Amino acid sequence: MSVGQFVFMLHSHLPFYRKAGMWPFGEENLYECMAETYIPLLNAISELYDEGIKAKLTVGITPILAEQLNDEHLKNGFVKYLDSRIESVAKDLERYPDEKVPHSQHLKYLAKYYYDWFTNIKNSFVNKYGMDLIAQFKKFQDLGCIEITTSGATHGFSPLLATDANLNAQFKVGSDTTKRLFGKKASGCWLPECAYRQGYQYVGKDGQKHWRPAIEVTLQNNDIEYFFTESHVIEGGNSIGNRRVIGVYGNIEYIPLPERPATGYDTYSAYWLPDAQVAVMGRNERAGYQVWSAADGYPGDGCYREFHRKDANSGMHYWRITSPKTDLGDKMLYDPVLALNKVNENSDHYTTLIYHMLNDYKKATGKEGLVMVSFDTELYGHWWFEGVEFIKQVIKKFNNYVPEVERLTAGEYIHKYPPKEAIQIPESSWGQGGHFWVWNNHLTEWMWPIIHACEKRMSAIADKYPEIPENKLLHRALNQLARENLLLQSSDWPFLITTWQAKDYATDRFREHVDRFEKIADMIDSGNINDWELQQIESIDNCFSVIDYRVYQTIEEGVIPQQSAKLAPLYN
Repeated sequence: MSVGQFVFMLHSHLPFYRKAGMWPFGEENLYECMAETYIPLLNAISELYDEGIKAKLTVGITPILAEQLNDEHLKNGFVKYLDSRIESVAKDLERYPDEKVPHSQHLKYLAKYYYDWFTNIKNSFVNKYGMDLIAQFKKFQDLGCIEITTSGATHGFSPLLATDANLNAQFKVGSDTTKRLFGKKASGCWLPECAYRQGYQYVGKDGQKHWRPAIEVTLQNNDIEYFFTESHVIEGGNSIGNRRVIGVYGNIEYIPLPERPATGYDTYSAYWLPDAQVAVMGRNERAGYQVWSAADGYPGDGCYREFHRKDANSGMHYWRITSPKTDLGDKMLYDPVLALNKVNENSDHYTTLIYHMLNDYKKATGKEGLVMVSFDTELYGHWWFEGVEFIKQVIKKFNNYVPEVERLTAGEYIHKYPPKEAIQIPESSWGQGGHFWVWNNHLTEWMWPIIHACEKRMSAIADKYPEIPENKLLHRALNQLARENLLLQSSDWPFLITTWQAKDYATDRFREHVDRFEKIADMIDSGNINDWELQQIESIDNCFSVIDYRVYQTIEEGVIPQQSAKLAPLYN
């Protein structure tokens, strides 16, 4: 007898790194995630399928990431990256054992472990998958093992975009790209950064009150049926981010919002949104926190591989976490067997936890409930090296030992158990504090007038060419202008600036896309398009090959009757 449903959602996203640096920021970030996360995940799904088990994972792949996984330059670059890793660790095999180095026999063992590991990853990519990861994800989608969801084309921060034409373009280009690459239109969507805003009224330049629709209206217009959000958005209270000690980021101080009153709703079911027939499901806080928390979750266990310490010569991760209080220089050497035993223990605990949560909910309410968990895919493998094996074991144990928990993809859940009521959710995100601060603060506020100016210029130019021009050079320029507009809108740039993870790199990348946008726009407006300069830009920013610039033509927002209502500011 079923005790409830379990939805495991993975959100895969990286910014556009193609021909934009290598290390520490650039293409190598993509290659690391391909090696440590995406290929191991495909291997796990494949191995489960060979055992007669469908993974039933919901795998979000943002369109801009999918474009990169499908790019020949990056595919070839990945093979070179793997060759360099194999060459580096081969040199470690030669220098160990070394009687001058403590525990050098174990270091030799670890070097062989990594040599075999990277060799296997290369074999999977080149021979098993034919260097085509997109085709493999599509294969397992078509076999019913996974469901692929879409997102904004370049992960633009939806609530802060100034116009509906630009908001629609993010999801239209995103949805179309997902369908083109995976052969099927996605029914689900990951809102970039889980960022949501309601519909609102504003006074336009004509002095009239206008209505700007809620984000779910744009989703419905693009045939998107559901999206995900954080637990606090459904339940009220504070986000987990609000519970952290106030810290200083650069030269600004984070101030949390006041706690929201409890709503009386929980995340054990999905809900309709009020303005369109689009459903929302919230992440279960307890089940999510157990995994992603560095302090209290599984990845922080001392047996697992230490991410931050690398060998000075080869760059290999030869150490384990040991303890959160242990200095990097004092870490113990990694033991893959010990780590695998810990994965077995943690996956036992997790399957038991999910079962009891659902069983307790059913006992308390008399009805079956949902536990939905969502994570950045890159947590598994890249950050938590053993994480993909954890996913595999959790799925296998649910299938073999806990059949009372019904495993479904998100779309399967929505269709089988459609929401029974609608709720209004607040302006929110999954960033610190649960609001927009991470992307709009004193370090990043200079970016938004630029983004809004580009939005308006893009639509103004698109409006001048309602039909595709016969001039092929002009047509190329219009489409490349649309690509640059999407790329400069990426939420990654303000995020990396705020967190100081790659402040200078993100600033430079944003300015580069703005400069390319303005150069192309000036050429179009002047009627003097330089073919060579356009080709140079096209050779770098080649994403969304079939984009149609007309997606940016102005969408008129309706004038509403002069009635009392709360007004929101119009971006100027």
